[in-house]
Amino acid sequence: MSADTISAFVATAEEHHATVHRVPPDAVAGTVDDLIDPPAVGVRLPDGPELPDAVATDPTPGELDAANTGVTAASLAVADYGTVVLEADAAGSEAVSLFPERHVVILRTGDVVTGMREAMSALGDRLRDGASAVLATGPSATADMGDLVIGAHGPREVEVVLVESDSGGGERMPADAGDEDVAVDGGSADE
Repeated sequence: MSADTISAFVATAEEHHATVHRVPPDAVAGTVDDLIDPPAVGVRLPDGPELPDAVATDPTPGELDAANTGVTAASLAVADYGTVVLEADAAGSEAVSLFPERHVVILRTGDVVTGMREAMSALGDRLRDGASAVLATGPSATADMGDLVIGAHGPREVEVVLVESDSGGGERMPADAGDEDVAVDGGSADE
């Protein structure tokens, strides 16, 4: 992954009111701990660090409802749009990312692609096989009823923990996808 692509992702994500924290792998848990507003729920990170004890994994519906912060991994990000890709999985990543007011997203630098074509190419086989993914760009926002409302259909705050790798690349986080529909939130799929 090129430094220019990473810089473009950071700039575009921040233009869309997400905050990006670039950290080395050994600082992920501490950064997440600093960013959560308890109570917090999360999904275990694939091939990654353990979440802080303050984050309840495998949350009950009651814990999810009470949570102020949700912590999930993104399987991919699109630099041109500042978009993170959240694939559905059996652990409930979609609900954990959408219900709490703050979403903390864990993303590896090696999972950032330049454009939507590259993202769809990376996701294509899983989507054709029936997987589901949400493409989220910044906090939830709508102006359906006139004035702009932040957080109406998802989180009010998005914090991206961008995990640096030694080579600038790395293996993509695997997704255990299993739903059918693809929802697009923000940005445009045209390219």
